[in-house]
Formats: sequence, structure tokens, C-alpha cells
Amino acid sequence: MKYQKEVFKGLTLVIQFGINMLVPILLCTFAGIFLDRLFSTSFIVIILFFLGALAGFRNIFLFAKNLNRRTTHLGSDADEIVSGHREEDFAETMDRVYKDNLNEQIKDHP
Repeated sequence: MKYQKEVFKGLTLVIQFGINMLVPILLCTFAGIFLDRLFSTSFIVIILFFLGALAGFRNIFLFAKNLNRRTTHLGSDADEIVSGHREEDFAETMDRVYKDNLNEQIKDHP
């Protein structure tokens, strides 16, 4: 069987979505059960279950939002072309300055 990279990428995305949703729900539910037994109540588990569900939806939203973000190499102008303006972080600025200085040194020494 031929290795199909896209199939495995899709499978990992589905698994990540499931983990991002289930882990906060389970953790909050077990914490709610523990607190209910500790304080002899029966409503904390319900509150923490819904809090875990909200946290899971938030995780999925952030994961899906970051999924479409393009990654570019340092010094690339692809973001500027796509968005119409350029926002550099510190690493990109240092990389650009280094390359500019290197080019100037090469021009000075024939």
C-alpha cells in the first residue's frame, strides 16, 4: 500500500479535535465529582461539566483558527503580499538586518 500523507494528516487532525474537546470535559467532570464528594453536594459536577465543555469549544475554536494560518520563512515577503502590510516580529527583524549587513559586506569586498 502506498504511503498517503494527506490521509494521515487528516486522521491526526480529527484525533486532535477530539482530544481538544474531551480532555477539558473529562478533567472538569472528575474535578466536579471529587468536589461533590468532598463537600457532600450534587451540583458542582454539573457546573464544572459545562465549564469543561466551554473550555473544549474554546480549544477547538483556537485550533481551527490557527490551522489556516500560513507559516513563512524568516525574511519572506509572503505575508506582506497577502495582507497588504507587513508586521515583523523580533526574529524577522534581526534576520533581515543580518542579511542586509551581510550583503553590504559582500559588496564592499570584491
